[in-house]
Amino acid sequence: MSARRALTARRIGWTALAVVALLLATLLSLAVGARAIAPSAVLDALLHGGTSDDAEVVLDLRVPRTLIALMVGAALAMAGAVMQGITRNPIADPGVLGISQGASVGVVLAITFAGVHTLSGYVWFAFTGAAVASVAVYAIAARGRGGATPVKLALGGAAINALLAAVTVAVLTTRSATLDEFRFWQVGSVAGRDSEIAGQVWPFMALGAVLVLAVARGLDALALGEDLAQGLGQNVAAVRIVGGLGATVLTGAGVAAAGPIAFIGLAVPHVARAIVGGDHRWLLPMAALIGPVMLLVADVIGRVVFPPGEIPAGVTTALIGVPFLVALVRRKAVPA
Repeated sequence: MSARRALTARRIGWTALAVVALLLATLLSLAVGARAIAPSAVLDALLHGGTSDDAEVVLDLRVPRTLIALMVGAALAMAGAVMQGITRNPIADPGVLGISQGASVGVVLAITFAGVHTLSGYVWFAFTGAAVASVAVYAIAARGRGGATPVKLALGGAAINALLAAVTVAVLTTRSATLDEFRFWQVGSVAGRDSEIAGQVWPFMALGAVLVLAVARGLDALALGEDLAQGLGQNVAAVRIVGGLGATVLTGAGVAAAGPIAFIGLAVPHVARAIVGGDHRWLLPMAALIGPVMLLVADVIGRVVFPPGEIPAGVTTALIGVPFLVALVRRKAVPA
């Protein structure tokens, strides 16, 4: 019992530190950029508004950008943790079921055939493409003996990914104008996003978070194996369906809002697992805290490295995430 209390106290402590890190990263995102703004001016703009140049930069440009980063980072990190739990595959990420590639196809088709040329217009097409891709993968995996097993889900996802990538390339190679516009979305970034996009995607992110948190216990049981999970009273099929639906909604909304930002869904769950363990009731909230920290820090670094230009957050997240993941791999590879 004392060991359990000590574990709980350690988890609470790490969660508190993650909350503090998230607050600091948020303040950093609002204060740092091509135009540096003092933290006191940031707080004054948030609390009292104002018409000064600093206040306009904070309220009109950086607040929507930071809000998108908070939501997208949390969504992709939670989706990655659930994907790894459902498939029992440590290298699974939100793209494993073709979700990200489905969103890409939706944007390509929107630009080419629907004449959509705004970020707020991309959102619905990207989300629809992500949803259709995930349904197709599950339909393929569910057929045959054994239902949607982890191996069949991974193979179905690989097949759908290949098909959708071919469709994307086929359209882009024949429509140069589409390629010029699509590449800015494809790299993944939170720059240029406004409050309208945040308003469009937050209900889906909230729904996805509720779904994945609802199956946290089921994911813990599933990690022990399907037979043991069933012996513990878990409906394995329901856990996979609800968890997969939640991960699809989270990924679809996140990718629609900011493009296919890489590595958060892969690296952050491992970092969170190393901190609080494999209990998804702690793992998912910790991932939801660390994911935005990683994305916000990556976005800030991208703003200040080569001013006045910017490196997209989708590029910087990989540069930040790779060392963390390599360190974790080396740590786990060391004999006890």
